[in-house]
Amino acid sequence: MSFNIDNIIRENIKKLKPYSSARDEFKGEASVYLDANENAYGSPLERNFHRYPDPMAYAVKLELSKIKGVPPRNIFLGNGSDEAIDILFRSFCNPGTDNVIIVPPTYGMYEVSANINDISLKRVNLTADYQLDLDSIAAAIDEHTKMIFICSPNNPTGNSIRREDIETLLANFNGLVVVDEAYINFSRQKSFIQELTEYSNLVVLQTLSKAWGLAGLRVGMAFASEEIIEIFNKVKPPYNLNEASQELALAALKNVNQVNEWIKELLKERDSLVLALKNFDFVLDIYPSDANFILVKTTDANGIYNYLVEQGIIIRNRNKVELCEGCVRITIGTPEENNTLIDSLKSYKA
Repeated sequence: MSFNIDNIIRENIKKLKPYSSARDEFKGEASVYLDANENAYGSPLERNFHRYPDPMAYAVKLELSKIKGVPPRNIFLGNGSDEAIDILFRSFCNPGTDNVIIVPPTYGMYEVSANINDISLKRVNLTADYQLDLDSIAAAIDEHTKMIFICSPNNPTGNSIRREDIETLLANFNGLVVVDEAYINFSRQKSFIQELTEYSNLVVLQTLSKAWGLAGLRVGMAFASEEIIEIFNKVKPPYNLNEASQELALAALKNVNQVNEWIKELLKERDSLVLALKNFDFVLDIYPSDANFILVKTTDANGIYNYLVEQGIIIRNRNKVELCEGCVRITIGTPEENNTLIDSLKSYKA
């Protein structure tokens, strides 16, 4: 296979002249800024946010580059990884003509973004053990298939997808393989980021919302070839990542050791919670997890969910998700939160 990005990018995107913002045209330091129509008097806050942020969030990319081992030119930062997903559809898929493949059960935003952009969706369900069905994926690919989305570790099942299966797709599919690694920090499997030089059709999505605890800041990441990142930057809004998010993300990235300690504690709590849940008769199975949550098959997902809501404990009911019938998804909490959950379940009457 010889992947050529020119064969899959939309013609209107090839011709697109991106918006040039004031901070694109002047990147240095000055004493007086009268170019961007900002409020020169400041902000009605304790600190000022009246200046537009760096449109490329370069300082954050530079810090991420040190952590991830990837050059800044291979990094895109967006308003959550959902923005990166949307840009992929808008850049590479022609509405009403092209299609993408998803592998349910999986993250729901792939389907939502496809629908918003009027892109046909092909579903190839995971196998009974929540792995890729490579033969069925190959059969589903046609001349208009532009992308395959794979979430690994997968949401909502929690397991990692076999690496060799993803590599098979990368080596044989003449479109983009998008590997969503939102939960990679909790996994035993290494990130696909290190494979960017090997596969020019690889896009890796990550986020600071999970292990880094910055869900409220909405900082998503895409890692890809320089050619693909250039397309992201061409299509994105001029100031897509706000100044507050950039500053706080940069400060957080200086605390790698703290995050690593939290991950270790969380993984211990995950093991403890699994052991505790196995003692309940209404728990039929607990699926292996490489994430900060577990998928639990029960005798009555609806009943358990409703009971816990009454106790002020919120989990996720996945009973209506294909291949997850009877299941609830439980995020790993603090020791106190996990103990509260277990104590409450002791009083649950099936």
